[in-house]
Amino acid sequence: MIYSGKIHLTNMFMIYDENGNILVQERIKNDWPGINFPGGHVEIDESLEESCIREMKEETGLDVFDLEGCGFFEWNNIDTKERHIAVLYRTNKYEGNIINSKEGKVFWINYKDINEYCLSQDFEKIMFECMKGLNICNIKK
Repeated sequence: MIYSGKIHLTNMFMIYDENGNILVQERIKNDWPGINFPGGHVEIDESLEESCIREMKEETGLDVFDLEGCGFFEWNNIDTKERHIAVLYRTNKYEGNIINSKEGKVFWINYKDINEYCLSQDFEKIMFECMKGLNICNIKK
């Protein structure tokens, strides 16, 4: 069967530190509630990396540097016949002060405590994809 629906190109971004902490967002939208990484749609006039930098500034208040692509995640919405492809990035290089946005509250958690939170659908899969190849407790900024 040939796919003929709309395709959305998006990004999701993990900021981490040397203590095993990751920056998450508690989304308030009903379409995908719970803890997830900040991210959003790629605009027509920007690269994948530019979209990550913009989305992180808009949703967290942070400027990010030295972005590293670390995978992708995809899902389909059968009801709307839409496919979503999220390119995943990570970094431990950032500046600024955390802010909340209209998307939700932004805060640090330790990845070992992830099960204490209400997670958005598939967040654990996304998180582990972002952590692949990292020894997160031994990384220095």
